[in-house]
Amino acid sequence: MVGQRKWSPFGILNGLVLIAVAVATLYPILYITAVSLSDTASVTQGKVFLWPKGFNLSAYAQVLTDNKIPRAYLNTIYYTSLGTFLNLLFTAIAAYPLSQPQFFGRKWWMLAIVVTMFLQPGIIPNFLIVQKLGLLDTVWALVLPNAIWTFELIILKSFYESMSKAIREAALIDGASEYRILFNIVIPLAKPALASIGLFYFVGHWNSFFIPMIYLNDQTMHPLQVVLRGMLIFSEGNTASLVDAAALAPQALKNATIVLSMIPVLLIYPFAQKYFAKGVTLGSEKG
Repeated sequence: MVGQRKWSPFGILNGLVLIAVAVATLYPILYITAVSLSDTASVTQGKVFLWPKGFNLSAYAQVLTDNKIPRAYLNTIYYTSLGTFLNLLFTAIAAYPLSQPQFFGRKWWMLAIVVTMFLQPGIIPNFLIVQKLGLLDTVWALVLPNAIWTFELIILKSFYESMSKAIREAALIDGASEYRILFNIVIPLAKPALASIGLFYFVGHWNSFFIPMIYLNDQTMHPLQVVLRGMLIFSEGNTASLVDAAALAPQALKNATIVLSMIPVLLIYPFAQKYFAKGVTLGSEKG
């Protein structure tokens, strides 16, 4: 019959695999959300699975009223916003000359950049450089060493190369400088690609805990992920000042903090998802 769906073995297998991936992805999110919304007795007795038992918002109230968590949350927002902005700015500027065939030494520059993906100096040389520059215990220790990510640079360079060369040539004939072409023409046309790599930058900064843990000795500057790591690993020592175990289960407190840390990513991802494929395939012209 016309329009009747035909099921193939590959289609069935593919559907089962996708269902399994979806279940594996959603299970931990549903579980920690259920624990964070359950009462203490149900959590301590292990009765919570995928649905809250004895709906309770005490864990969220405790997290939001303690000074440590909100301060860490604001720190994370600040570091992520500044870091993502600088990432996009520097990546957009660096990718432009690399996308121009007439750029002197273009192939050698790209080779040197690609090599950094496989050969990295390690954390000790990086730490010594940051220390010598006096960047320890500052936000610049988090954003400047990671100002440009190689893979995102390659993505944006490829997008620039897909743009019509006639646009740049017309701008040069009209007397526009390279800076004006980049900021007034190329970057506005590259919004899909910038949105795509911007999401990667955002998630990377938001989930970062190792770099802040090394470069930030002042606990008041710690981002949310560092505080959350301390709560997960040293639950008794780190939650003693945050929660009374007799009144609130430590598991509920930790899971409530995890849920709060996921909210920004869960809110932003659906709006930026459409740019993933679009950002790396579209040029400035169609047809």
